[in-house]
Amino acid sequence: MKLINIGFGNTVMAEKIVAVINTGSSPARKLKESAKQAGQLIDVTEGRRTRSILVMDSNHVVLSSVQPETISQRLGALRIETQLAEIEQLKKSEQSRKKGGQ
Repeated sequence: MKLINIGFGNTVMAEKIVAVINTGSSPARKLKESAKQAGQLIDVTEGRRTRSILVMDSNHVVLSSVQPETISQRLGALRIETQLAEIEQLKKSEQSRKKGGQ
């Protein structure tokens, strides 16, 4: 489970994020309003300006005061970190397999 910071110490599971969108468009505002009516809106802006909207796989909509580009960068860094860990694990398993075969 990888958590990503979306502002003010709030985190979400990176694997559950479907989309990170900008708030400037009319469809984004409609999405926010329909989530509010459905009781699926989570506001973590702490009263600050909403800069990004996260759509989750549970159909929840999360409002964040962090720029969408920043969240995307954090997701990218997390993805690279995960890939590096997987490569390291493969190297270790390869080494232990070679030692076992000697």
